[in-house]
Amino acid sequence: MVPPHGTVADAHAALHEVFRGAVVVKLGGRTQGDPALPAALAAVSAATGGRLVVVHGGGDAVSEIQRARGITPEFIGGRRVTTDADVDVIRMALSGLANKQLVSALLAAGVAALGLSGEDGVLLEAAPTADVRMGRVGEPARVNVALLALLVGAGYCPVISPVSASTAARGVALNVNGDDAAAAVAAAVGAAELFFMADVPGVLVDGAPVASLDPAGAAALVRAGTAGGGMAAKLDAAQAALARGVGRVRIGDLAALADPARGTAIVTGAAAPATA
Repeated sequence: MVPPHGTVADAHAALHEVFRGAVVVKLGGRTQGDPALPAALAAVSAATGGRLVVVHGGGDAVSEIQRARGITPEFIGGRRVTTDADVDVIRMALSGLANKQLVSALLAAGVAALGLSGEDGVLLEAAPTADVRMGRVGEPARVNVALLALLVGAGYCPVISPVSASTAARGVALNVNGDDAAAAVAAAVGAAELFFMADVPGVLVDGAPVASLDPAGAAALVRAGTAGGGMAAKLDAAQAALARGVGRVRIGDLAALADPARGTAIVTGAAAPATA
């Protein structure tokens, strides 16, 4: 903690120490039910000295509820179009069921998980997107780093739903893409690594995972359509995280979470893959 008469530099130094070597893991909805996941996250938490922050999705659960209500899910660029009616569905699925299921699984694995959404304590603030087609969707604007530092410093592992507070009006929730939220959190805490867990072993080119990419190579795959949908959103978020100082970004499956040599590493200076 910073003394009452500490300087701004003291405060920054204290935050830096809390998050030294921190890892932010973004879990895709399709990966959260793997029975081996809690133990793998517990291992990451132990390896980082408890400096683990988890951001999760749950898009399949949201889509299932939408379809049950006669609503067809719609996506643009891998991001969900969100109507006013959809917001409460997303809150229920992500901030409710998905969050608490994950917290319970991590507690059982010995991780001091604490679940919250971006709305809680105004942990995440988002600005309404300029693309009116997206509806109640926001772009990450601010992260309450002091709140995260309190939790991590007290030994808790924050487990975060990306539903966020709007910068435009108090008490209004916005749907934020989980990959974008994870990138914002990783940048705000100065994470050593941001790991996007997917249901594929990495970024695939011609059916095979690419070992490494630089930001330009990642952007090229998105432009060419080689990486589309959810993977395009991950690559966009990876570039944003690197540009804001995150040490390294990796994309991969559960095996890659446990083994740093697996998956696709996105780092400045990596070789771009050859594409047809």
